[in-house]
Amino acid sequence: MAGQEIVVGQIAGAFGVRGEVRLRSFCAEPADIARYVPLRADGGRVFRVVVITGAAPGALVARIEGISSKEDADSLKGERLWAERSCLPATGSDEFYHADLVGLEVADPGGAVLGRVRAVLNHGAGDILEVARPGGEALLVPFTRAFVPTVDLAAGRIIADLAEG
Repeated sequence: MAGQEIVVGQIAGAFGVRGEVRLRSFCAEPADIARYVPLRADGGRVFRVVVITGAAPGALVARIEGISSKEDADSLKGERLWAERSCLPATGSDEFYHADLVGLEVADPGGAVLGRVRAVLNHGAGDILEVARPGGEALLVPFTRAFVPTVDLAAGRIIADLAEG
């Protein structure tokens, strides 16, 4: 699955009683999630039709093929939605899908290995790389040009300059 599918959203629960869902989109343009069908949920269900019908605080409102009741929508709450990478737009020269970064080695500017990217977090103020260090502890690195001047996907390596912190 790694590299073949990308998480593009998450079902946040029911919206109303007729099967519409609150849908958190992780896409740069939130409504684009409907263009990347079919979407696969964590539980294995595949959704071939997604129609955005409105917006709710922090989410889109959508009708998704196969979800026809509040109970069905609520049963999917929290499930991530995955799209085939081939359905997604290509990234620019300084853009990355989170899935591209997870697993990359992280080194300092002198070449000393700091660890590997375990996850890319975002709590609203920007992306943060969670780097698993040897021994298991985590290092959190802001994913900004100041702290991460180099991402070399071909070499499988990120250079992190932590001199600031």
